[in-house]
Amino acid sequence: MHLAYPAVLAALLFSVGLYGVLARRNAILVLMSVELMLNAVNLNLVAFDVWLRDTLHAGQALTLFVIVIAAAEIGIGLAIVLLVYRNRGSSDVDRLTDLAEHGPHDPHDPQGEGAGPSAPEEKAEAAA
Repeated sequence: MHLAYPAVLAALLFSVGLYGVLARRNAILVLMSVELMLNAVNLNLVAFDVWLRDTLHAGQALTLFVIVIAAAEIGIGLAIVLLVYRNRGSSDVDRLTDLAEHGPHDPHDPQGEGAGPSAPEEKAEAAA
């Protein structure tokens, strides 16, 4: 078996996945692109395992671990995306920046007040 064919296919899959991660705005499409990249790595692992004629089949065993980790990642990632979509109404990655906590020197906070009063006496006044 020639090693060039699966290596070129894996490079193309990885390139398409990398483009999807960098160019897409939808979180589900970004997760799918990450899966493409992981599958490209799996293809390389199996191809090099066959090419080297490893008696332990370490490349194939490592591929199984990558598949298990990818399944866990996609399960947790989809759960997060569904919760964000339920709360925000969109799974756009650019709109997720408003989830960050605003500090006292936030450029989006025109008055520079931050998240609220910081001194204990100001908290007591706010409670009264």
